[in-house]
Amino acid sequence: MPADDGELEVNLLEFLLKSFSFDRCASVGGTEYALFHRTETESEMQFRPRLVTLRVIVPRAWVVYDLAADLLFVARDGGTPGARATGQALEEAAEKSEFQEQGVRWRKTTLQRGSVVYAPTELSESLLAPGGRAELGLT
Repeated sequence: MPADDGELEVNLLEFLLKSFSFDRCASVGGTEYALFHRTETESEMQFRPRLVTLRVIVPRAWVVYDLAADLLFVARDGGTPGARATGQALEEAAEKSEFQEQGVRWRKTTLQRGSVVYAPTELSESLLAPGGRAELGLT
């Protein structure tokens, strides 16, 4: 069952072996989306690494709470999370631009330096078009 408001606000979304905090919900084209965020440091090997904000945009109906793990996951059917990544988390710069995570194909898009968004591939065109970004508050 999709996560309720209380579960969204107090639990973390596990995505790509990283934890993302709930930011807010927004509607685009009549569909409600949950936005999650995380801040990381660019490669530590750089002389002056900068902060990078990572955001996950997922249809609200796909976010489920797993009581046993005490985490939020993505479940396209609103009930059973798909297979999750295994191994170790990668720095954002080492991630592929398209990948599969929790049963969904994702696209990673850099909006501007220091701002990266992950969106389901099938929805990314509309979500990341200027109108979609404005409705999501990503302008």
